[in-house]
Amino acid sequence: MKIAYQGIAGSYSESCARENYPEAKTIPCRTFQDAFELAQNDSTIKAIIPEQNQLIGSINIETLILKYRLNIFAEHFYRINHNLLVLPGSKLKDVKEVHSHTAALSQTSGFIREHKLKEIVMADTAGSAAYISKKKDKTKAAIASKLSAEIYGLDILKSDVQDDKENFTRFLVFQKDVSQPDFKKEEKYITSFLFKLKNKPAALYQSLTGMSLRQVDMTKLQSFSEKGTFSSYYFFCEVQGHISEEKVAGALSDVELHCSEFQLLGVFKQDTFRKKST
Repeated sequence: MKIAYQGIAGSYSESCARENYPEAKTIPCRTFQDAFELAQNDSTIKAIIPEQNQLIGSINIETLILKYRLNIFAEHFYRINHNLLVLPGSKLKDVKEVHSHTAALSQTSGFIREHKLKEIVMADTAGSAAYISKKKDKTKAAIASKLSAEIYGLDILKSDVQDDKENFTRFLVFQKDVSQPDFKKEEKYITSFLFKLKNKPAALYQSLTGMSLRQVDMTKLQSFSEKGTFSSYYFFCEVQGHISEEKVAGALSDVELHCSEFQLLGVFKQDTFRKKST
């Protein structure tokens, strides 16, 4: 298996891929779009993409989901553990600057303020680790993953430096070929789909009524405008259950009656994290 991800070696996306698919070959990409394109053009490549972070919310990949219409193969909730990475032998008293992505810096602001460190914003966390390794300056440190420390020969001076210890990112795995697991009563599933409503009053309310009547639990509903307009919207929606279940299939049929466009994106097993968080 080959898995494409956005970023350079040592990113949290690659860390998630390695944890869940240890035998896979990982392929770094400059952008999310590059990762989607690799998966679209080669059925042997999957793309692992962050979809939502517990603290900062949506990563805003919905327009790419719409553009490429790839099958969602799996979901993974990955714990983001921010680490202070330094050159081997460096002490905390030596460090004056901390380099990282703006999200990582904001999530570790308490630690940064406590130690009176100067924040330097960089394009990504793994890139900041590579920069520190190259500069050979003990006054500079990076906030990045454990994998970054291993790849770039840095020491983890402090681990878990994030302000909120419960910090998870949900990743989705996309692929070209359509596949879904066989339904088993003892398993929990997510069914994911994309739709655009017909232009009529109360269309959204009418389309979702069937879910309530059939007792289907919705886990996500996110709207985003169609390209080039503020009057036409798509919805990215997920419900608990497998499409082969009568109540789920019926609820989706109810939605589709009110749509000018509807597409099933994927059916996949729920990550075990969902059980822990309920």
